[in-house]
Amino acid sequence: MAFRAFYALPVENFSTDTGQHTNAVYGFVSMLLTMIRQQKPTHVGVAFDLDTPTFRSEAYTEYKAGRNKTPEEFFGQIDLIQKVMEAMNIPSITLDGYEADDIIATLAARGENAGWDVLVVSGDRDAFQLITDKTTVLYPKKGVSDIPPMDGDAVEAKYFVRPERYSDLAALVGETADNLPGVPGVGPKTAAKWINQYGGLEGILENLDAIKGKVGDSLRENVDNVKRNRELNHLLRELELPVTLKALELDHPNREAIEELFDALQFNTLRKRLFDLFGEEEAETEDAADVPEPTLLTTPESVEAWFGDHGAHTIGVHLATAPAAGGALDAVGVAFASEGATAYADLEQSDAATATALAKVLHSADYKKALHDFKAGYKLLLERGIELGGVVDDTMVSAYLIQPDRRSHELADIAQYHLRIALDAAPASAEGQLPLELGGAHAAAPAARAAHVVRELSLYLAGQVVERGAGTLLRGMEIPLSVVLAHMERTGIAIDTGKLDTLLSDFTKTIDGATSEAYAAIGHEVNLGSPKQLQVVLFEELELPKTKKIKTGYTTDADSLADLLEKTRHPFLASLMAYRDATKLRQTVEGLRKSVADDGRIHTTYAQTVAATGRLSSLNPNLQNIPVRSEEGRRIREVFVVGEGYETLLTADYSQIEMRIMAHLSGDEALIQAFRDGEDLHRFVGAQVFGVEPEDVTPQMRSKVKAMSYGLAYGLSSFGLSKQLNIPVDEARTLMKNYFTRFGAVRDYLRSVVDQARIDGFTSTIEGRRRYLPDLSSDNRQLRDMAERAALNAPIQGSAADIIKRAMLGVDEGLREQGLQSRMLLQVHDELVLEVAPGELAAVDAMVREWMGSAAELTVPLDVSVGTGANWHAAGH
Repeated sequence: MAFRAFYALPVENFSTDTGQHTNAVYGFVSMLLTMIRQQKPTHVGVAFDLDTPTFRSEAYTEYKAGRNKTPEEFFGQIDLIQKVMEAMNIPSITLDGYEADDIIATLAARGENAGWDVLVVSGDRDAFQLITDKTTVLYPKKGVSDIPPMDGDAVEAKYFVRPERYSDLAALVGETADNLPGVPGVGPKTAAKWINQYGGLEGILENLDAIKGKVGDSLRENVDNVKRNRELNHLLRELELPVTLKALELDHPNREAIEELFDALQFNTLRKRLFDLFGEEEAETEDAADVPEPTLLTTPESVEAWFGDHGAHTIGVHLATAPAAGGALDAVGVAFASEGATAYADLEQSDAATATALAKVLHSADYKKALHDFKAGYKLLLERGIELGGVVDDTMVSAYLIQPDRRSHELADIAQYHLRIALDAAPASAEGQLPLELGGAHAAAPAARAAHVVRELSLYLAGQVVERGAGTLLRGMEIPLSVVLAHMERTGIAIDTGKLDTLLSDFTKTIDGATSEAYAAIGHEVNLGSPKQLQVVLFEELELPKTKKIKTGYTTDADSLADLLEKTRHPFLASLMAYRDATKLRQTVEGLRKSVADDGRIHTTYAQTVAATGRLSSLNPNLQNIPVRSEEGRRIREVFVVGEGYETLLTADYSQIEMRIMAHLSGDEALIQAFRDGEDLHRFVGAQVFGVEPEDVTPQMRSKVKAMSYGLAYGLSSFGLSKQLNIPVDEARTLMKNYFTRFGAVRDYLRSVVDQARIDGFTSTIEGRRRYLPDLSSDNRQLRDMAERAALNAPIQGSAADIIKRAMLGVDEGLREQGLQSRMLLQVHDELVLEVAPGELAAVDAMVREWMGSAAELTVPLDVSVGTGANWHAAGH
């Protein structure tokens, strides 16, 4: 079933950030959940083969010989499936010397003896021999989705024998998959006729001489094969198994184990299906059920009185929202929760005096507040002229700092996970996390309940935040950064819509031209977006070399076609690649065009809780993936322009920040000295690795060491490097060996960081941001490899993320301290984009260099490059 899942789902669509393929795992678990939902079993077990010899292979050495080599992408996925089964509390059963089919047969027999109805799910036809009035086989017809039941009548209709005689038929016909040759010239119909005529294989063997003709001769010549086949295909039903039927009783999954494992495998949808299936929305706690009735704050006096009575404790705050024009949201109410009390104020109905009183307490640092998604709430209240202050906790960020690999940090999910409180999850807003609710007085109770949950979460998470050393990151970095990001999001960046429209037209013309050229190259039209039609053109009509084999034929993914183009230089491929590139660019431009707001600017949203390493993510639209390498891609950056009333855009970025962090963390003197001397790092490294003078390092040498230097920080293997550089594995291995010979401290650091993480259970950035990696000690090699790659990457990329965040806080402080009107607009990984007010360029330039250059104390200087221009591309450097 795992193999069927592997071939049913495209391998290229299912892999984790660390490169582990997961299509077989996903398909298998998805199929199993469907089975459980449809069949509602009381007991479930999963049987697996072992890699060790079985009694069948020992009896016949050619048994199952000649099978195709297992695809590389499949390796390790069985281990991961078993890991998921363990987390689901479903036994994975193996038995040395026997096959999974024998285990299934034994369990089926035991189930029948216990008076149960038995369902066997198997893609092996040998399972048909198990079918009785009490046992049904679910046999997949196609992939893992079409799995009809096979009972005795179904088997007889298809194979002309009853199930108990199916193994007789298979013995005569043979089984290609098991390398069991049958009687030449004998097919299912002939075999079934003999079986029914003579009462089974025993009767046939007793009447060998009575069977006439060529098929009779063939049977007599191959009778030993038939007897052997029958012995090998017969499933054993009386094995001593390591589990009892009671152990198969279907129980609730281990929620924490599933959360952790599905985070690593990045199975978000499947996680929800699993928990929905098992009814994991657990009963509310007593505290959650007994949320105090909210006091309605309708006068200034009621506001002051409530905060006077309850303001000494941390206050949970939650905004009630309603749809506004253009698909945005308005904050229509605000709920508060303190020790033993809740309150609610309707922001739309409050008079001026009450609104002023509310604004005062919301802004005051005297009242310590906790929110879930502080940034979104801060922006919504700013729209009402209220600046939210005194925030000491954002439970979304706290939960993220504790579990950065977790895929969802929405309030309902976090409350369920940590507090076992079921909080109805309303549709997510455009801001990402705030629930979409309706305003008015009836919003008071649900909003107060949410505020209560936020407060309970804050109290619960506080200890873990301290325990994991994340307090300074939370209050000293992430919460202040939320305010900076909120203002950046509200400001947005100006767009030249005329240029945007021109780009759209130009890319459309390029697409049309590439399409025509592609048609001309093959003499007919074809759907360039159809992999199936492309396979016919490339591999049948043009007879080009085959790419990697996939379920639907041969892959037409970008990397494979780029390799093919390099090998063949075929004009159709060149036109196809041009078509794809232009189509991708046009999609980017179309997305930007839709995102231009009424003020002529694009307002992206920055997410602080998406990337496990601490990096910010840009959403709706993603401005961190605007192409920069191709000339056509750079044209897109020209549409981002300086806004009216401002003088220029200024971009500032770090040069080789990750390699500087590598030098600092590893303490490698050669690298450190190269940075201190202002060397061209990759030329310097190239000279060391290739044993030549720096001036003799060729562009190709420099490119190779650059790819390797950055790749090492991501756990790149010699195989991965060979693939990336398109060089033999031996050359890549030699390249890495020479690198580590010259830079031994880097090698020692990369080894030690994994070893230390295995001891500690986590990695840590320069600022102390931890990433917990429990799978470093896993007995599952695939999970362990994934964790090791993450351990190599997290301290370096995470430190880079912390440094740019620290720089943003500094630049924001510098702008305010100097009373400058210039403003930060964008953060793109290691780059900041600012809009400079007239007459402030010199001051902003100097201030940005100072704050970015001092954002961290490293053993190497932080090199900051600054550029200016009327648009983002022109300001690049």
